Amino acid sequence: MLNPDSAKDRVAALVERARKAGADAADAVYSGSSSESVSIRLGALEDVERSESEHLDLRVFVGRRSASIGSSDLSDAALGELAERAVAMARAAPEDQFAGLAPQDCLASAPWPDLDLADTAEPGPAALRALAQAAEDAARAVSGVTNSEGGSASASARTFALATSHGFCAATSGTGFGISASVVAGEGAGMQRDYAWRSARHGADLPSPAEIGTLAGERAVKRLNPGRLKSGTMPVVFDPRVAGSLIGHLVGAMSGSAIARRASFLLDKDGAQIFAPGITIVDDPRRLRGLSSRPFDGEGLPTASRRLVDDGRLTGWLMDSAAARQLGGTPTGHAVRGAGGAPGVSASNLHLEPGALSVAELIADITEGVLVTELIGHGVNGVTGDYSRGASGFRIVNGEIAGPVAEFTVAGNLIDMFAALVPANDLEWHRSVNVPTVRVDGMMVAGD
Repeated sequence: MLNPDSAKDRVAALVERARKAGADAADAVYSGSSSESVSIRLGALEDVERSESEHLDLRVFVGRRSASIGSSDLSDAALGELAERAVAMARAAPEDQFAGLAPQDCLASAPWPDLDLADTAEPGPAALRALAQAAEDAARAVSGVTNSEGGSASASARTFALATSHGFCAATSGTGFGISASVVAGEGAGMQRDYAWRSARHGADLPSPAEIGTLAGERAVKRLNPGRLKSGTMPVVFDPRVAGSLIGHLVGAMSGSAIARRASFLLDKDGAQIFAPGITIVDDPRRLRGLSSRPFDGEGLPTASRRLVDDGRLTGWLMDSAAARQLGGTPTGHAVRGAGGAPGVSASNLHLEPGALSVAELIADITEGVLVTELIGHGVNGVTGDYSRGASGFRIVNGEIAGPVAEFTVAGNLIDMFAALVPANDLEWHRSVNVPTVRVDGMMVAGD
């Protein structure tokens, strides 16, 4: 994996090759990563993995025609051929009136803020094994745990670089650390599985492996002997582990490309009151040590904190340059680059601001409801907003969390769900999407 300065040199050189090959404009992306992980099962070493990868992606424009091509061969000969092939492909491609680089006058410029994304610690296999062992030991020590799917610990590093033919060239790097445990409680047909995991940019920000393992064990034991729910309309409370997925559906529907294709359930709702007053959802790409923090986006535009929902109102779309041209707007700094192709759109570090009620107060008036701790399947229609997911969790009876329940479905429409959503005050900050416990009244639950 290249260091940031070398990665910048490599993408700048590739862009220059593309211009010499006949491209009117071009951008190039370098992505390099390394990772190491250790897995323990039933106290024995199960797996040690190390991986390293490097990839260059080139996008070229010939007039209004464009093409993208990538390679994991970083040799000079391979990159020269890559540039020639990309330009030849672009000349044969159809015209796209919205294609092109980001507006030059909008490009980000150095100096970049120090977001503290890279840890200098480099734990080796022995240290990772000790963390994984401690997590699994703690999980297996919980009374009622009968088997283990293992404990694991990992460390990784990544470098990203972007260069464009109209003057942008920059690189970022960061690290990641993770600990997890997954165990089984009970016997035979009554077995139940659950897990716990945490990840962070810096190893020091992780909780102890014993805390993670204990949580995994306790979660598995609590799921033993699940009952069944009766079908009906009732309040559904989403645990923070799954509540973030609701915000993910919102962000997907806010994509400018989805709006341009008229393939979003938020169509024609720019500025609309879709949540209750007081609800605020913030995207903060420059959060210190944030899991998805970045000083510039995938087109070289500056990032900035933004309220996606302000006092319940939608504040506009998330747009890369192509979507902005199509919609007559301005790119918003949310472009992301994957392995090849044109940029996509994504938010970064998201959070739903907490409400005023504790979880106990949030559920106090629920006579019959359900707390969802796991969602299953992908039954969400991004065009209509129709929502239907398999689930498991716990009954709520007369304002109290009761026994576990499984094999039921929760359904509704996201527009109605957002309007009814009420957050608790238990927001924690350790995910890319941080959401407190939320309550949504009036959902259909299909059980027995």
